[in-house]
Amino acid sequence: MFPSKGSRSGGMRDRFDSYLDRLLVRRALDRWRAVAERAGSAEPSTLRDLRSEGRQLRRQIDRALHAAEGRLARGGGAPAIPKPLLADWAWRPEIWSGPVTPSGLAGVANRTSFGAEAKIFHDCAESELTLRQVASARPTDLAPFGLRIDVFRFDGSFLSLVLDLPAAGLHGLGAGHVVRLDMAAETERPLEIFARLNLRHGPNTDEIVRELPKGVPEATVEFDLGYTRLDDRRVEAAWLDLIFEGPQMNQVVVRDLTLSRRPRAPL
Repeated sequence: MFPSKGSRSGGMRDRFDSYLDRLLVRRALDRWRAVAERAGSAEPSTLRDLRSEGRQLRRQIDRALHAAEGRLARGGGAPAIPKPLLADWAWRPEIWSGPVTPSGLAGVANRTSFGAEAKIFHDCAESELTLRQVASARPTDLAPFGLRIDVFRFDGSFLSLVLDLPAAGLHGLGAGHVVRLDMAAETERPLEIFARLNLRHGPNTDEIVRELPKGVPEATVEFDLGYTRLDDRRVEAAWLDLIFEGPQMNQVVVRDLTLSRRPRAPL
């Protein structure tokens, strides 16, 4: 049986589009190769324009590579995100969804960023803290990567990992939602871990704190926004604090972390 005229024209169009895509990529590579060769002698105004354009291009390339390498690490399939019925948004931060650069840090200082979405806070006078992104090896792991935190001597009073929620999670977020955290973690020694959701609206910030069950490899906690002062106020920013109590001489491996949201059940 011969393909229909429509299918033939569709196949030709796909091949034509693919050829154009490859041609455009080759031209872009040639252009940036020439730019790199001339950058040493270019005028400052030209360099500023090139820097702006190059940074925009790099952000999109990094996004594509992050998604591609994360999926390929799990055999090419899209990693599943556990989410409740009626959930209208779900998110796995980049640390657990694809590679970050650098993949490890030692002697981590206060307010150190790890990737584009996470930051470490502590008040140690001398840091003996290391972070490392590790590839998932167990067939039961849903996330392609995990986060290992090693803490040796710890003379501070707090240690937290802060994750900024993306704009997609803030869109339409309000008092009518429940936000859910699913986390798979292992510790060398028993450790108290708290999750605090922070919601900034105007000059105010609401906080909801939940303690994760101790010694449970997979835990779920929920933040009911109906008990906040949000009402109809627009959430301008939100972030999650993972707070580790007394973390000295311990290793924590967070194998997966996801956030999702769903509408509250009417009272």
